[in-house]
Formats: sequence, C-alpha cells, structure tokens
Amino acid sequence: MNDFVIYPAIDIRGGKCVRLFQGDYGKETVYHDDPVAVAREWEAQGARWLHVVDLDGAKEGRPVNAELIGRIAAAVRIPVQTGGGLRREEDVARLVGLGAARVILGTAAIEDRAFVVRMLEKFGERIAIGIDARDGRVATRGWLETSEVRAEELAAALAAEGAAAFIFTDISRDGTLSGPNVDAIVRLARASGRTVIASGGVRETGDLLRLAAHRRDGVGGAIVGKALYTGNIRLTDALRELGNLREKEDADAGETDHPLS
Repeated sequence: MNDFVIYPAIDIRGGKCVRLFQGDYGKETVYHDDPVAVAREWEAQGARWLHVVDLDGAKEGRPVNAELIGRIAAAVRIPVQTGGGLRREEDVARLVGLGAARVILGTAAIEDRAFVVRMLEKFGERIAIGIDARDGRVATRGWLETSEVRAEELAAALAAEGAAAFIFTDISRDGTLSGPNVDAIVRLARASGRTVIASGGVRETGDLLRLAAHRRDGVGGAIVGKALYTGNIRLTDALRELGNLREKEDADAGETDHPLS
C-alpha cells in the first residue's frame, strides 16, 4: 500500500504566494512575496511533493506564471504537480519541459474531453485530473462556473479513458479550515477505482489521519494550504504522526496475516 502524501500548496497570483477563501478572487490573503523561497522551505521541512497552482492561469484560461513554476521546479529536488488554465497541448508540453512532474487538467475535462484523452495517451501518469465540485457538481474556469456534471460520473468516465490520479476539491471547504469532506472524497475514489488526492478544508493533523485511514479505498494524499501557512498544522509533526499511523497499520496487518496458533 502506498504512503499517504502531504502536498503543501503554493497558489500563485500576481507572482506571489496567496490563498483564496472558497475560490473567491476577491477574498485573497498574501502569505509570501517569493513562491520559490516558500517551495524551498516546504522541502526543507520534509515535503515529498509540492502542489503549485497558477490562479491567474485558471482565471485567464492559459498559463500566466509558467516561468515562475519552472523556477520552483528547478529550485527543489522533490516533484512538483501543477495546474491552472491548461487547455492546449503546447501549454501542457511546456510545463512538462519546465520540470513539472505532474500536470493537472481541470476545466478541459468538462469542456474538451477529446483533448484530455489525447493528453492521457501522450503523457500517461504525468497527467492528473482536477475535479473541483460545488454541491457535488463540477465547477470550471477557476471555479467561476458550475456545470451539470456530477463529480463521481466524471471520475468514472475519465478513469475508463486511462486517468490514474484525481485531485478532488470541495469548493465549499477550500480555504475555510472547516475540515475535508471525507465522505465525498471516498465516494470519488471508489467510483473511479483510482488514486484520489484530497483538497480543501484540511485544518489539523487529525483531518490528515482521517483521510489516511482510507488509503485502501484509494485516498492517496491531501493538499494542504491555509492550515500550513497559519500554523494550524506543522508539516514535520504531521509527517511524523502519519508515519506512526503507517507503522501501526503495518503491525496490525502483520498480526492479522500471521495469527498465533
């Protein structure tokens, strides 16, 4: 069974590291002027992946901060997954060329299914599908529009086309520190049969432990933003507690596999 991965979030707008409240571009908090320095700090604290979002790109429908994302990827030794406004093959290829280990397609999954399938065929597991939902229905264009497509239906359909990983955000929880929607995340993982990375609402290490308890269902990690920047979660402490949980689960599994006679 794979480890549960914490993905520190670096959301970029205007070249700065920011957080939005429920995806509202009018409710922004700037946490740092230098996203590259933030990336190095998360790596130093033990992060094994980074999650970088081009918020300007998500709104514009094209990458705006690609060069900055490339500088982040070059500055750290850990892999970077990134998304925001990716709707053309040349933009996906550019970010891969700049060092992105995984590229996230969101709006395109609704508006241009043929493009998504083509990217899955060309780039394979370097493509993740971002499913952002409001009341169970998929939102697009930087969360500014909501479709009639249900999140679980989209995940199942794209899994059948070869998608290996999904990033699921419950918009109502994002940036609120209200706790993740564990039930919806697990439903999506079961519906798709693929790895799901949770996003939105993580407020404390206990939330991460609750999500990690569903690794066997396919919940493979969580993106954490505001809780890390406010200090609600200390990355080093969370990583240690997740390691302890894994050791306990492994020990329990060993006892089950090898009962005393």
